Amino acid sequence: MTSNHKESMAAEKPVWLITGCSTGFGRELARHLLECGYRVVVTARNPEDLAGLASIGNALVLKLDVTDQGQIDHAIKEAYTKFGGIDVLVNNAGIGYFGAVEESEDEQVRRMFEVNVFGLGRMIRAVLPGMRNKRSGFIVNLSSLGGLRSFPALGYYSATKFAVEGLSEALWQEVEPLGIKVMVVEPSGFRTDWAGRSANESQQTIADYAETAGARRSQIRGHSGKQPGDPVRAAHAIVMAVESANPPHRLLLGNAAFDLATAKLDDLRKEFSAWESVARGADFPTI
Repeated sequence: MTSNHKESMAAEKPVWLITGCSTGFGRELARHLLECGYRVVVTARNPEDLAGLASIGNALVLKLDVTDQGQIDHAIKEAYTKFGGIDVLVNNAGIGYFGAVEESEDEQVRRMFEVNVFGLGRMIRAVLPGMRNKRSGFIVNLSSLGGLRSFPALGYYSATKFAVEGLSEALWQEVEPLGIKVMVVEPSGFRTDWAGRSANESQQTIADYAETAGARRSQIRGHSGKQPGDPVRAAHAIVMAVESANPPHRLLLGNAAFDLATAKLDDLRKEFSAWESVARGADFPTI
């Protein structure tokens, strides 16, 4: 096979842009795609963390902080210059924060929203003009099981992921008629560096929350690196879902994600049904 033929085959692969590729899902997804011959825009706030990915395949390595509009605009421009466009955007960049709601500090919470919600929104708005122009594209938003149900010490983190869920649900109704797909990925515990490197915690603790938020904090830290989820398998699952004939709007990843998400559905249905008469009685009477 000639080098020209190899290049033409690679050119047929979709172009993926992934945020937050230093560790975890972003890194493994970028690695898998590059090894399979895709063209990938590999980004991180610290590009030196990406040296191991740059040599694998057809990668464009860029510095990208999703809270910096100038860096976002530059990344989009560079992707178009090198690859001619962006077919799949993966909003993976995100940070965590542990603390009971009362313990949490505004500055840390606002920073988390800036990355997890507003940064994600900036990336979406940056790629949509090109996707609308060609009437095709795919946007993958990394949420969490915490975007479906919350837990002690994760109230504000879950609030960012609930926001991602709501934004994504509106988005797919807006862009699917234009040929653009949207999928939310909802993992449970995976062996990424999220709890160790990407998550801060409140500096104050309140004794009354020791058995709830405090216990959850200790559990999360203690299980870091021991979670059952495999980021490599998750990367394969995401690509498979994106390339399927009927991709889901929501993709649960992990046994705990499936079990706890479906249990939440059962809990909601039970409580809604118990209060159905009150709910229905709040409308004006029908004539």
